[in-house]
Amino acid sequence: MSRPLRHGYTNSTTGDGRTVVKRYRGPDAEVRAAREQRALTRLHGRLPVPPLLATEAGAVTLGHLPGVPAQDLLAAGHGPQVLAACGRVLRRLQEIGPGVVEDGPAVAGSVLVHGDFGPHNLLLDPDTFAVTGLVDWEFTHPGDPVEDLAWCEWTVRTHHPDRAGALGELFRAYGRPVPPWPRRRAAMLASCARLEEFCRRRDGDGPAVRQWRERSRATADWPEQPPPVG
Repeated sequence: MSRPLRHGYTNSTTGDGRTVVKRYRGPDAEVRAAREQRALTRLHGRLPVPPLLATEAGAVTLGHLPGVPAQDLLAAGHGPQVLAACGRVLRRLQEIGPGVVEDGPAVAGSVLVHGDFGPHNLLLDPDTFAVTGLVDWEFTHPGDPVEDLAWCEWTVRTHHPDRAGALGELFRAYGRPVPPWPRRRAAMLASCARLEEFCRRRDGDGPAVRQWRERSRATADWPEQPPPVG
């Protein structure tokens, strides 16, 4: 029997242990659905993405992936292992050209951006912490490498502040030069503004918009802590 999945936020997502059905809600639902379908089709075999089994208006049916939500493992105390896994898979992601999601010439320096990257969209083997799934590709786009790295950091600092001390493992496993704090914070604020606007278009000037506005204010006041390594 299909049941709602616990970690769905923007859309309606249900699963029965064999398949997952995702129904898109809110602004630009058809555009987001088409973007995710294209990404899953083109990334199959290159990253651990769910298999696309069927499509219909406003929905996709995906194959079930093994693993445990990384945010659950993070909350359970496995900060270093989870964040190292995030860094490794992000490096793999950025090694794939942005043409996967958009045809035509790429802007110099752009990479494939997931658009909502972090432990909330990763599945991990609970024994080895290998990545078994990277899900929710509806916001993917060509962009700046700092976007996904900064959003992963923001997610940990906002939703798992007691694990923020392990963020050095994210940067270390990422294995690339870490942009300075002002650039990372600017990328965080840009993502917060985008989500605030999404909620405004979906709900009007309601609680969700006010929440994102407050999150932006809090983020703007953050110091650089913990600092990146190496």
